[in-house]
Amino acid sequence: MNQGGRQGVSSPENHSNANQGDFGGSRDSFLFGSMNIAWLLAGAAVLLQMATNGRYGYFRDELYFIEASKHLDWGYVDFAPLVAWLARGTIALLGDSLHAIRVLPALAQGAEIVLTGLLVRELGGKRFAVFLACLSVFAAPVILGNATRLSMNPFEPLFWMGCVYFLLRAINSDQPRILVWCGVMLGIGLENKHSTAFFLVSLIAGLLVTSERRLLFTKWFWIAAAVALLIFLPNLVWQIQHHFPTLEALRNVKATHKNIELPPLAFFRQQIRMLNPASVFVWLAGLGYLLFHGEGKRYRSLGMTYLAFLAVMMALKGKDYYLAPIYPMLYAAGGVFWEKLTEAREGLRWVRVAIPVLVVAIGAIALPLAIPILPVEKIVPYMEALGIKMTRTEVQDHGLLPQHFGDEFGWPEMVAAVAQVYDALPPEQRGKTGILAGTYGDAGAIDFFGPRLGLPKSISGHQNYYLWGPREYTGESLIFLHYDLEDVQKWCQDVREEPKMEPYYGMAEEHYTILICTGLKRPLAEVWPRFKVWN
Repeated sequence: MNQGGRQGVSSPENHSNANQGDFGGSRDSFLFGSMNIAWLLAGAAVLLQMATNGRYGYFRDELYFIEASKHLDWGYVDFAPLVAWLARGTIALLGDSLHAIRVLPALAQGAEIVLTGLLVRELGGKRFAVFLACLSVFAAPVILGNATRLSMNPFEPLFWMGCVYFLLRAINSDQPRILVWCGVMLGIGLENKHSTAFFLVSLIAGLLVTSERRLLFTKWFWIAAAVALLIFLPNLVWQIQHHFPTLEALRNVKATHKNIELPPLAFFRQQIRMLNPASVFVWLAGLGYLLFHGEGKRYRSLGMTYLAFLAVMMALKGKDYYLAPIYPMLYAAGGVFWEKLTEAREGLRWVRVAIPVLVVAIGAIALPLAIPILPVEKIVPYMEALGIKMTRTEVQDHGLLPQHFGDEFGWPEMVAAVAQVYDALPPEQRGKTGILAGTYGDAGAIDFFGPRLGLPKSISGHQNYYLWGPREYTGESLIFLHYDLEDVQKWCQDVREEPKMEPYYGMAEEHYTILICTGLKRPLAEVWPRFKVWN
């Protein structure tokens, strides 16, 4: 496409007028017109999350992030720093209850829906397109599930799709300087989750193979790149100072085949399942619209970005949900496609009812498996009634419940059992006893629930806990969690078995025997590197 007066490129005034509602009416805006639908669905999503997100318990990773918020830094072994800073701010303002720490994830889902509506407007869509796209985002199980707990995942699409929104603004207005805001979005995105780098590479590839490659040769692209690098720089410096621990952890994951590795066809099928099978009519149509439609191919770079990102994740054997943040732009394009098609062909107007009804119906069926609305004892019977098999993303994800639910159970009970063991020790031994946890989940639970039961802070060699060190413990007396008896016997002069943890709804890996070690054979500080586990 040529710059300047290119066919189809409208001025800002014309672009706004083009985005009036289906029946004409007043000028559309960020708050009114077709965006009312996006705001209503966003509000409903936030209310649904807040009404249900306190039903089960703290997720394993949340306990880890809460502890990380007490050790604020510009980097961590296995995650980017933003989530720890968000946790710190949330706890300072609202406290550390389940509802409190999950306010921001709930709001993030609402913001993702609003952002989808904005993408629809930039793609030329009106009221029905906004409705269909935002409804699809609302009813996608993977998006709903990500918003139920504090993690990097609910915030990731805000930065990716924020970048796409500003890219569309730059294309529609023919003003490359808007790309600077893409740099801001991607820089913050990298501070949120390092997988943003793969999205960035895919986006550049998508631009390179289309006519919008012209944007890459403007000064504004390089200014945007500099802005992104500047925002990401604190974490990059931290990685350099610590010899790139995140890369080491990723190499270990790959070497040990920790994650379930799906072949391409199975990986694609899982995309359909996790997004709500009915919505495939929306996002796949959106991909086709971007790649082949006479009007949509003006934004072909977005379709190519998706294909590039899909290929990268398949090649790297990434987890299926890693693609979740990219779908709002396909939903937006799909909404525009169906709106234009049904406007041009009166005989297809029934589609405007059929597809939303299908999306809502399938979404309602999947809802209890995405967010905690059922009593926990009803989850397995519900899955059996639907004939749904348990899906896993990691090899060790075994349990009665799906992993995203199972990792919310058993933590208070485990800490209470450890407290009983600790309290039963002679006073002179208790004062020098440390709790050595095998995973950050156990360590985070001890640190969160333990103080009210009189337990000391835990130590662990897992992930960033390793960098926090063995504290003041010497190894004279240790309570081991999540370790094999044979291994502990090699390290300790005397080992005693205590109660076995068997959380009914917890994951299988949380079934282990508590062990008491008296007399580590070598000082703990000396052997600490042997406890390091980065995976």
